[in-house]
Amino acid sequence: MKACRQLLLFLFFFIKAVSINAQSASEEGKLGLPGDNLNLFSVMKIFQESETLEAFEKKLNEEDNRINNLDLDGDDKIDYISVVDEVDGDVHLIILRVALNGKETQDLAVFTVEKLKNGEVQIQLTGDENLYGKDYIIEPNMTEANASQRPNPGYTGKTQKIDDKVIVASAVPRTEIATWPVVVYMYQPTYVVWHSPWHWGYYPPWWSPWRPWYWHQYYGYHYNWYHHYYGFYRRSYYHHYPHWNVFYYSNRRTVSITVTNRRRSGYYGTTYSRPDLRKDGMAMYTRQHPERPVLKPGINRPAPTRPAPTRPVPTRPAPGNAGSVARPKPSRPAVERPVTRPAPSTRPSPSTRPSPSTRPSPSTKPATRPSPAAKPATRPATRPAPVRTGGN
Repeated sequence: MKACRQLLLFLFFFIKAVSINAQSASEEGKLGLPGDNLNLFSVMKIFQESETLEAFEKKLNEEDNRINNLDLDGDDKIDYISVVDEVDGDVHLIILRVALNGKETQDLAVFTVEKLKNGEVQIQLTGDENLYGKDYIIEPNMTEANASQRPNPGYTGKTQKIDDKVIVASAVPRTEIATWPVVVYMYQPTYVVWHSPWHWGYYPPWWSPWRPWYWHQYYGYHYNWYHHYYGFYRRSYYHHYPHWNVFYYSNRRTVSITVTNRRRSGYYGTTYSRPDLRKDGMAMYTRQHPERPVLKPGINRPAPTRPAPTRPVPTRPAPGNAGSVARPKPSRPAVERPVTRPAPSTRPSPSTRPSPSTRPSPSTKPATRPSPAAKPATRPATRPAPVRTGGN
């Protein structure tokens, strides 16, 4: 009997371990921390594509880019991310920061951009340990300068498997990083150190916060960029900048006690409870990027060349057939906006909104104009036959 119990107990823990490993394998990007809602690989990507730090801050906070999904203060609205540059000689530490209220701010991540004596540039993006855990560092797949340099344990070679994708890594020379538009901008002699003018209660006129997604939906969208994220960037586990702790961590880092307490209590874990919405995030990606869909097998998607669904224009029936030909019923796409987290109880529930199916069809509208067939006949019913002249 005792042996049977031990066997059952062993099988129970074995099955549980297998299920946990399977789940982690299918959700490679999940940390189980608040930083899951700000994908640092995507942040590095738009940093590389930006021309100035001001433009970079704007891209971070634009809804259409689907990068910022943070709601740290719990008001069911996306938090605005400010960008601040702290300079130490030829090193720029670019801090991403959120204000939770008039007194508390929380650092999200820090870019360390360092120009070397030979003109090359190395860059790293470190997530704050309050949101990402210890030493969560993203950097380009930089080619090593020489064989004696310390190897990066996060780099596994030319190919690696992330989730169910085989990713081909692309090496990025430090000389190429020096040509990124935002890097060129920061090292110009005329550069004015950027400190975002926006803060708690004072935001740019174009800013309009939206409701955050569940994490599975956010992951479903960004999963489609994995070939780029993991092809050009990689994890690192040490800082190149030797004064990281002295210059930034001990003197300039800001931490919110509210975020710390909520993280420890598991408050942010409520954003992970909708795995069924992952397909909605993938569908959103397909609609925004129809030219390069890379959805998982088994997920239905429109063909890349198929135009986006549009509302048909009602056509007027020909005279005399008004009663037999009905106007086509307008149709809407199945998903117009992503499903978001439930709003607070003070807001009306989305279920109270009328469904598109309850709206009256154009064919059911009362006829307020007389049918063409019902108009009074003002012309003769028959046209007189032509009279021929001459001939037989």
